[in-house]
Amino acid sequence: MDITLTHAVLLLVTGFFAGIINTLAGGGSNLTLPALMVMGMPAEVANATNRVGVLMQSVVAVLGFKKHGKLATDDTVPILIPTIVGGLLGAAGAAYAPSEWIKPLLLGTMLLMALIILVKPSMVAPELGTPVKKVSQTPASWWWLGVAGFYGGFVQAGVGFVLLAALAGSLRYDLVRANALKMLCTLVFTSVALVLFIIEGLIQWLPGLILALSTMFGAHLAVKLAIKAQPETLKWFLFIMTLVGCIAAMFS
Repeated sequence: MDITLTHAVLLLVTGFFAGIINTLAGGGSNLTLPALMVMGMPAEVANATNRVGVLMQSVVAVLGFKKHGKLATDDTVPILIPTIVGGLLGAAGAAYAPSEWIKPLLLGTMLLMALIILVKPSMVAPELGTPVKKVSQTPASWWWLGVAGFYGGFVQAGVGFVLLAALAGSLRYDLVRANALKMLCTLVFTSVALVLFIIEGLIQWLPGLILALSTMFGAHLAVKLAIKAQPETLKWFLFIMTLVGCIAAMFS
């Protein structure tokens, strides 16, 4: 499709901020999906094209967290298995399900996360020093991670909140390490989803690559911010982004 200068600037700006938001919390796709649809893309094409940027920002974020020693790798395979399965099922659903399902699913997820952060903030922001649990010790985490993978494969927007609930809530990782693992999970199930979207011919590559370039810069900056930020700051950022996600879902 033809890309105007205005469209390119829109994608670069929204992609940069989405890269920051997705790396530190979630919901950055609430910026990029409307930007893609403003260009005239149907919702399902925008949903698929958006994954190119999500994939590349995830690569940058994972490498950044690993460089700073914040990516826990001792339990990654059990964490990734349910997210891959869920992501595959979610992507298959997104390729064939009516696009009008996306908005209520997104809004419901955002409202649930906002409620959790208000009522039980320790579920997504454990106290420093809280012992980390393995997946084998918490069978419920398989369910949480599978749901997060399905949601990410289906919608993508706001999946970071669901992953944080699984990683910080059920497995008790602190927010920095939970964000690092969240980006690893996102990288894996987005790769799975992207393959299906490519097969279905749903991706517009030029806007997708422009978006990818800017999200990579945003993710690079966000990793540095996450390493330096206080846990309380990250928790409040997470809460604010959840509220923004609710508003975006209601008016999108």
